[in-house]
Amino acid sequence: MSITVRRVILWATAAIGAYVGVWAAFLPEGFYAAFPGFGRIWIAVDGPYNEHLIRDVGSLYLALAAASIVAAIPRRPDAARAVGVAWVVFGLPHFVYHATHFAHMAPVDVIGNVVGLGGSLLLGAALLLPPRNGGRADASAPARPERRADADTSADASTRGIRTIRAQSAEREHE
Repeated sequence: MSITVRRVILWATAAIGAYVGVWAAFLPEGFYAAFPGFGRIWIAVDGPYNEHLIRDVGSLYLALAAASIVAAIPRRPDAARAVGVAWVVFGLPHFVYHATHFAHMAPVDVIGNVVGLGGSLLLGAALLLPPRNGGRADASAPARPERRADADTSADASTRGIRTIRAQSAEREHE
């Protein structure tokens, strides 16, 4: 996967996290009563209101959004992979719970749940894919040359040079 695609996915996960996180953390009653918005209600039909739980979920989503933003800035795939792991670890059980509790939902809401939760799970999984450029931070950056097994390091050369000088000195002393 290219760095550009990876960064687009990170910004998308940041947007998802910010949308859910800000709403749930700062307006928990509104989140409970009206999430996901657009005239649909998914949370209130699933149990009684719990401000603590709603705010915790909001904080979790804000943390995922923040991690996505931090990983989107540098051009390094390892940070994106760590964020992908977090989205998958959170998203898989979240998706499984909702997928087993669709009985009280209208078909349009079931589809919305599958698309929304499945989509964020798939975005996280996509961040786990290996980079297209072999792991280098930037495809335009030159690759580091690999060290050959028989190549001298400067320390090896220095050590041999010192040994040579000592051997020559020892030979002169014996002459």
